[in-house]
Amino acid sequence: MKDNDWKQRLNIVYSTNPDMQYETDDVEEEETLPPSKQKLRIMLDKRNRKGKEVTLVTGFVGSDDDLKDLARSLKTKCGVGGSARGGEILIQGDFRQRVKDLLSAEGYNAKII
Repeated sequence: MKDNDWKQRLNIVYSTNPDMQYETDDVEEEETLPPSKQKLRIMLDKRNRKGKEVTLVTGFVGSDDDLKDLARSLKTKCGVGGSARGGEILIQGDFRQRVKDLLSAEGYNAKII
């Protein structure tokens, strides 16, 4: 792709400055650390959930796709629902020990808080 691709600048106002450089706001995704370098924390959370318990896995460093893949595998192996966003994985119910065992089997450094 060329640096001066007009399709990337459709909503930009014309500039008479010959030195003007168009900059995009593309955010680079973080590179996913290998499982042995990840330091995941597992905790039980009840706040703002109407008394329901969720197992919260925090501390994941990496891309959203890798986070969602890890969450999908944990949800499948626990047989429950949940979600993954912002570096956190929510697993519905109290599955702290089971999640720790699953993560340890995959090579992650996981600790129950």
